[in-house]
Amino acid sequence: MFDRAEIAVQAAVDAGAAYADARAMILKTEQIEVQDEKLDALDVDERIGVGVRALIGSSWGFASTGDLSDAGLAECGREAAAVATASAIVAGPALEFADVPVVQTSWETPYEEDPFAVSTSEKIDMLVDITKTMKAVKGVSIAFGSVSGWDTNKWFVSSQGHRIHQHIVETGGHYSATAVGEHETQVRSFPQSWGQFETGGYEVIRKWDFPTHAQRIAEEAVALLTAPELEERETNLVLESSQLALQIHESVGHAIELDRILGWEAAFAGTSHLQLDKLGVHRYGSDLMNITADATIPGALGTFGYDDEGAPARRVDIVKDGIWVGTLSGRDSAAVAGLEGGSGGMVRGDGYNRIPMVRMTNVGLLPGEGTLDEIIADTDDGVYMSTNRSWSIDDKRLNFQFGCEIGWEIKNGKLGRMVKNPTYTGITPQFWGRMDRLAGESEWVHWGIPNCGKGQPVQVAHTGHSASPARFAATRVGVKG
Repeated sequence: MFDRAEIAVQAAVDAGAAYADARAMILKTEQIEVQDEKLDALDVDERIGVGVRALIGSSWGFASTGDLSDAGLAECGREAAAVATASAIVAGPALEFADVPVVQTSWETPYEEDPFAVSTSEKIDMLVDITKTMKAVKGVSIAFGSVSGWDTNKWFVSSQGHRIHQHIVETGGHYSATAVGEHETQVRSFPQSWGQFETGGYEVIRKWDFPTHAQRIAEEAVALLTAPELEERETNLVLESSQLALQIHESVGHAIELDRILGWEAAFAGTSHLQLDKLGVHRYGSDLMNITADATIPGALGTFGYDDEGAPARRVDIVKDGIWVGTLSGRDSAAVAGLEGGSGGMVRGDGYNRIPMVRMTNVGLLPGEGTLDEIIADTDDGVYMSTNRSWSIDDKRLNFQFGCEIGWEIKNGKLGRMVKNPTYTGITPQFWGRMDRLAGESEWVHWGIPNCGKGQPVQVAHTGHSASPARFAATRVGVKG
């Protein structure tokens, strides 16, 4: 496969590219879905192909092919160079390109149990049993569960001499119970609304002990039908860690993508409220806010050995003691922005047929001290919200509203009555500035989001977001009656 990719790279260089690289990939996926004790979907897919980038002057060109013949690969390389040549008609300064070590190496996800070696019947039986347990709870109308696996082999070759093979294994799943009342529908999910996905094998599913929580999830869905609404007010907001993970994703992760900050990218998830001249001085949040982008965390979904430009995975400080200090960058954006340390190693493409772009790795909030129970005990009045249900944020990642599946009032340091349809709203730096309690490492979870969208045509990335529960003072919650 290295030799296949080399043919495409050489053809691009021969056609005038100052730099070219190629990714040859074999991608295998499996998706199993069960609804109401019946198999609803069993999708297994395997794809193979090569994608080529070519740099000419100020412009990138990209092409891909599933034809791995010598002629097909050479034509793909020439096409990438032709696209770059056409793009360079709109003149601009020659694109700078940060150096990265030129290596010939390999990297593999550590895993214990190949998810594709576990029998299909075992996975289906587990989901059937879970949905059976949930459906047995009076009031549950729909019980759904799924398990997914990805096995990706990629061979990266560049005109600078890189030859990197990676084998990335990812596994995850989720389930949910839907209760339908006379005028509304309520849903409860596990491990959270989009599931939990990690780099690793089927041990990920076993670790989360999926069957154990099915009864509770179903009972909570039904209980929500008769729970009161959360009234609108300003109070202390305590978020469990998966909801905080999505908050990080939307109000931090997309905003710190350097291509958005530079104005290169605005599709799908908008632009950014951040400006480079404020790097190192802009206050993003309270002193408790320490965000890193770390592609080296074992088991996290945004973990790999090298990105799709051959840059090694590494940890980058993003927010330190509340101050914005770093971005998500690639070789070109880091050079243009003059970032110290060069590329952040954060460029990835969705399969072989999409041009790589800046993507989140594991953008997470470092833990604080204490536990969720201690935070609640220290809260006289507030609300505790869990598990995302909806979100809305403007194209600068600034003004937002989030809704959760379930909440509980906090009174005098104890959880009180359950509330349904809980929501909260805020403005990014003000919201993060109100974080005054943050739980410690014992409750720090590396949540994985497998469906982050960006670009046109849209690309889907797997990202990780570490978080522990946190409290935010004087936050607007609930909706007007």
